[in-house]
Amino acid sequence: MSEVTIIGIDLAKRVFQLHGARHNGSVAFRKKLSRVQLLAFIAQHPKCVIAMEACATAHGWGREFGKLGHEVRLIPPVYVKPFVKRQKNDAADAEAIVEAALRPTMRFVAVKTEVQQARAMLFRTRQMFVGQRTQMINALRGHLAEHGLVAARGPAHLKRLADAIADEDMALPDDVLELGRLYLEQIDGLTARVAELDGKMKRAATEANLARRAQTMPGVGPVTALAIETFAPDLATFKRGRDFAAWLGLVPKQHSTGGKARLGKTSKMGQRDIRTLLVSGAMAVLQAVERFDTPKNGWLKRLLTRKPRMVAAIAFANKMARALWAMLTKQEDYRNPVAELV
Repeated sequence: MSEVTIIGIDLAKRVFQLHGARHNGSVAFRKKLSRVQLLAFIAQHPKCVIAMEACATAHGWGREFGKLGHEVRLIPPVYVKPFVKRQKNDAADAEAIVEAALRPTMRFVAVKTEVQQARAMLFRTRQMFVGQRTQMINALRGHLAEHGLVAARGPAHLKRLADAIADEDMALPDDVLELGRLYLEQIDGLTARVAELDGKMKRAATEANLARRAQTMPGVGPVTALAIETFAPDLATFKRGRDFAAWLGLVPKQHSTGGKARLGKTSKMGQRDIRTLLVSGAMAVLQAVERFDTPKNGWLKRLLTRKPRMVAAIAFANKMARALWAMLTKQEDYRNPVAELV
């Protein structure tokens, strides 16, 4: 076993496929281990590289293997797929993971800490509750529309439906009123849970120095700042701000050949949560720009005259991502361009 320099693990729920390789890439062993046997086997193995796909449970296993002194490499599954030979099975997947990990230009995913994953769970839970609330509101709107009571979409217009259900003069069947109250109770409960999670996210954003610095930029609130700290790797791993913007999926998709550059729509091939929040923050800044005229808004003003608002928001979100990279890597707060000119 001492000649093994890298082990590829195809993760699963109960049975794990291992592929060990020597320094020249030749096969050293192929094993199938249960969940109970896996950690014990890696613990008694000499220190080497452990490669896995960056999928479910990968970060938890990566932390455990890192504690044992091994070097952990997590690879995006899309980068492993080209190395699978012919038929797909667990053994072929484990071998493909090793082949991909040995490539000198391969891109790896940083192992997340327990705090990062806990905050990611906070984000996902809030998103789930918001989605469930939207589903409940739309269901109530649809049911009441069958009885002639129509309201616009969104939580802001829910009061119209609540007032109609509470109005004793409304000619609605008793079953409709009873079920409508049940819907409203569930919606109120979800709203309270979302507000509670929002408070937790804001408190967490005040505790981290990185999140505090990110909030000095216009359009970046506590939720966006906390998302950057939670989902993004160390920004020093990116060579320049454009690399961070590309990782977020805020750059045009390329289809270039023959030395001729062809740029298309936004790639959307990066981290969805941060990208969505940055675009929302950019839209808020654009609304303020349209109402107020200051010297620093000249670029945005000209852009809005030439492009639709959403296109301008994505372009500004790209610029925000580059500025955030510069701020957080240089450990500087946002500097107001107008203040520097005075």
